Amino acid sequence: MAMMDGNTACEPVQRTVRSSGNGADSPFGCSTKDLRCLMELRGGEGLQRLNEYYGGIHGLCERLKTSPTEGLSGSMADMEKRLQTFGRNTIPPQKPKAFLRLVWEALQDVTLIILEVAALVSLGLSLYPTPKDIQADCGEAVSGAEDEGESKAGWIEGTAIFLSVAVVVLVTAFNDWSKERQFQGLQRRIEQEHRFTVLRACCTVQVPINDLVVGDVAQIKYGDLIPADGILIQGNDIKVDESSLTGESDHVRKDSDQDPMLLAGTHVMEGSGRMVVTAVGIHSQTGIILTLLGAGDTGDQQSNTKGKKEGSEQDQGTMELRPLQEGDGDVQDEPINKKKKTYNTKKEKSVLQGKLTKLAILIGKIGLAISAMTVFILILYFIIDTFGVKRKPWQAKCIPVYVQYLVKFFIIGVTVLVVAVPEGLPLAVTIALAYSVKKMMKDNNLVRHLDACETMGNATTICSDKTGTLTTNRMTVVQAHVAGQHHQALPPRDVIPPETLDLLAMGIAINSSYTTKILPAEKEGGLPRQVGNKTECALLGLLVYLDCDYQALRHASPEGCLHKVYTFNSVRKSMSTVVRLPNGVFRLHSKGASEILLKKCSHILAAGSEAQPLHPSDREQLLHGVVETMASDGLRTICLAYRDLQEEPDWEDESTVVADLTCIAIVGIEDPVRPEVPDAILKCQRAGITVRMVTGDNIDTARAIATKSRVLEPGHDFLCLESKDFNRRIRNDGGEIEQERLDKVWPKLRVLARSSPTDKHTLVKGIIDSKHGNQRQVVAVTGDGTNDAPALKKADVGFAMGIAGTDVAKEASDIILTDDNFNSIVKAVMWGRNVYDSISKFLQFQLTVNVVAVIVAFTGACITQDSPLKAVQMLWVNLIMDTLASLALATEPPTEALLQRQPYGRTKPLLSHTMLKNIIGHAFYQLIIIFTLLFCGEILLDVDSGRKAPLHASPSEHYTVIFNTFVLMQLFNEVNARKIHGERNVFEGIFHNPIFCSIVLGTFFIQVLIVQFGGKPFSCQSLSLDHWLWCIFLGFGELLWGQAIASVPNHWLTCFTKMKKGRRTAGEDVWDEYHYEREEEEEEEIDMAEQEMRKGQVLWFRSMTRVQTQMHVVKAFRSPLFDGIQTPERTSSIHEFLPQPSYSMMDSCPQLPTSSNLNGNANASNSMSL
Repeated sequence: MAMMDGNTACEPVQRTVRSSGNGADSPFGCSTKDLRCLMELRGGEGLQRLNEYYGGIHGLCERLKTSPTEGLSGSMADMEKRLQTFGRNTIPPQKPKAFLRLVWEALQDVTLIILEVAALVSLGLSLYPTPKDIQADCGEAVSGAEDEGESKAGWIEGTAIFLSVAVVVLVTAFNDWSKERQFQGLQRRIEQEHRFTVLRACCTVQVPINDLVVGDVAQIKYGDLIPADGILIQGNDIKVDESSLTGESDHVRKDSDQDPMLLAGTHVMEGSGRMVVTAVGIHSQTGIILTLLGAGDTGDQQSNTKGKKEGSEQDQGTMELRPLQEGDGDVQDEPINKKKKTYNTKKEKSVLQGKLTKLAILIGKIGLAISAMTVFILILYFIIDTFGVKRKPWQAKCIPVYVQYLVKFFIIGVTVLVVAVPEGLPLAVTIALAYSVKKMMKDNNLVRHLDACETMGNATTICSDKTGTLTTNRMTVVQAHVAGQHHQALPPRDVIPPETLDLLAMGIAINSSYTTKILPAEKEGGLPRQVGNKTECALLGLLVYLDCDYQALRHASPEGCLHKVYTFNSVRKSMSTVVRLPNGVFRLHSKGASEILLKKCSHILAAGSEAQPLHPSDREQLLHGVVETMASDGLRTICLAYRDLQEEPDWEDESTVVADLTCIAIVGIEDPVRPEVPDAILKCQRAGITVRMVTGDNIDTARAIATKSRVLEPGHDFLCLESKDFNRRIRNDGGEIEQERLDKVWPKLRVLARSSPTDKHTLVKGIIDSKHGNQRQVVAVTGDGTNDAPALKKADVGFAMGIAGTDVAKEASDIILTDDNFNSIVKAVMWGRNVYDSISKFLQFQLTVNVVAVIVAFTGACITQDSPLKAVQMLWVNLIMDTLASLALATEPPTEALLQRQPYGRTKPLLSHTMLKNIIGHAFYQLIIIFTLLFCGEILLDVDSGRKAPLHASPSEHYTVIFNTFVLMQLFNEVNARKIHGERNVFEGIFHNPIFCSIVLGTFFIQVLIVQFGGKPFSCQSLSLDHWLWCIFLGFGELLWGQAIASVPNHWLTCFTKMKKGRRTAGEDVWDEYHYEREEEEEEEIDMAEQEMRKGQVLWFRSMTRVQTQMHVVKAFRSPLFDGIQTPERTSSIHEFLPQPSYSMMDSCPQLPTSSNLNGNANASNSMSL
């Protein structure tokens, strides 16, 4: 549709260009419409338009007043002019939801609506005066200690409920409002991290992609996500995935002589080059699609479109380009497609989300049942007592009185429902995750998906890259075999024959990315800065050491003059570049993995620079005597070779061209293990996490690094396998992978060398799907290359390298390591466990409150026809115990002790035996205290009884003491809830969390004000000092009782559950309603339960509505910046409408090129991450 409209609009523009030739309506030689028409064409048609109307790429650059070799001048005036003429590279953001709109949405909570209606009816009836003759006829239904003034004050209860609802709604709306702002801040941080390389004033600079302008000359490379439309100026073996726009999964070869059109949102899968930006933002081809889909509309306009209403819940900040999900263009079918994708995408529910959803469903059903039972019993008791026992006749004039009681019973039932459901649980989840995300940024973890935090805490396996993650990624050549001699230290320049040195220098300088450079140190005495691919930087460092000017060699052979480039990928494990010498000879320079490239060598340069034949025996001697010796020292070995071709061959026949090579040298590159890595891996092992190294290096280098980093421990029966051995063990005779075979390999596997992306994906999938062992595995994976994306997406948590990672890898990841350091992964584990524990702490606290409140409200209502805890009081308790308690318990800082226990795993119950023991124990103590005060309190405290009070009766000291004691017990139990593993010292580290201390003290202060001055609205009577001391003493008893509970062995609870549930296996947790079942069945059960809830039951439980709302918040990072995992729910970014590149994960061989260790700033075609 966009294309049709664009072509229709192009005709007059074409005539304008023909007639004027220089875009008279633009300060440049062409207008936005001209460039739009140009970019709508493809292949030869686009090239013809470019040559016919613009005079080729150089003519277009002239019109755009830019240089294809030097870029823009970078002056502010020029930038402003281009922004005004061609626009900014952003999509106009939607307006964030207004606060009043959030208030309105909070009012949609069905439980609050029920309370509002009940309060309205109660208020209306209280304003309706009951005549005295009706009071006499209706008997004890309205009799009691109530006087005329108290009767007239009946409106206070309804008004107080309205005010309490207003407070709850305002707090909820403020929470949502603050969360949106918080996510905007996180989004801006991610946007700042996303930069692109451009040429400005002859200098290579990285700018935020929002700052790209038309006319910029951008450098593109393997793994890049193209941020704007452009035309290729010069390219080397570029292949692009355009499936986001065309739907075709085949990669499209781009060439300045055949198809130079590059479109925003497409992925560079191979090669490198330069392009001139021709369209940005909404003027790009994907921007036009977004315009049709309503990009840039306000939040209010968006809300009027069905199927997009929820989209504005996410961050509304300005976004850069993102991948379009398939089907997003089909506006009519969007709701259906969205739901379908929700269940088809991977890891749509994290470990914690699945457990919380099940628990919320169970609690909601129980709360609904108890609430309905309470109302039924109250009505039944009233009918029997009034018309049966007291034999009062039915009178029409008594209907208002009966309705008042009915409303009162209904309010009590809703109160029971309100207190039965842990409404603060979703808020606690959100606060814990958001708090952790902000703190994790300081630990170099940029979290893109909120749920990845807690999932990482459950990780049992980490499949880590080697280069840059376990090592420093600052590579240096330390050994060399050149001119027939092996040098343990770098040889001086005069030892190498001049002819050999020239070939070596030319092969390194030209056969690498021209963006890779060695720059002077920033500080005097510091190390030179390495810019670009680290392997290539090491080789350039060798030239600097040998006093060779690699920049002069590059100037003599500009990148645009290179005849042919075979870029690096995981299949080749090498890179080759062809130049034409002045004598007409084609010289091919090649470098790559030593054992692979040596097989293609037929000669080797000897001491006198003469080429000697390389016999098979000589090759084996080199492999064993040189390559393996270097690798055993932990060095990466690179072979450098060349070939002269007298006649131009068929360059597409790579196997013929890159053959019969002459070996120049073999170098050993050292990449030292990071000093902090061994201790970090030791922490992982103590924490029950197995670290596996998956690398593209050879087996000897990988084994040496694994030993230094403690991945391998001496004396242990661990496996170190190469890719071919790994595949031989896990595949049957038909070449198919068998899970049973894989289960025999992965438990002992610690190093997988020479691995392809397919191998990594196979390993990750096999571990996740495995049923081997006592618990299901939760797998974290690190990756940096484009073809690491399938493994990153398959993993429970995917870590992308912030420095060395490609855009595609970052899109597929959950967390970005901004320093590429394994130690940051360990910190992520600690934060993840802290999130899980924080939510468990709140859950333990909240369920204790709910159990006590429900039993007290239900029992009190059934026995005394009234709840000791009034509706307004319970709204206050909910507000305090939900919002503030969630904030207090969810912001506990992590400690090293979190790494001293085993991971929870995928199937461990959310409620542990210790937590259940604490919940049951503290609930028992509180119920004993509350029921003692309820039925004997007037005697013990010498106050009037508050039981069976008439309508509109004044508050009693009796019930005020119960309410006050209940709240104070919760405050002291909040301190107990800080520990969930049976620790006795509940005060440990309490002063390290000032938020917790402030909330507890603030809550106590507000409780004092409510009790002493709350009066009728809060159903409170001010208490004396003696009563206050008794309340505090009973509350303090929670701490003493907690010590007694800690002394109870957990196995007592297990024995009790076995008695209740019958015979079970010894390892089975019968308190867990989840059981050890297959993950697929768990997903199906959750989904079926949620569908059942959506049929109507969710309308009855407030927490269910909150859980669904909060789950959208928890998933907010699934679509903020690079997300290709789940369909985005709004249209403020181009990239949200472009799909991930398609991956063919065939078992036989990888279908896409990759680099297992690719530096993000370097041209991937030159990557030597072998």
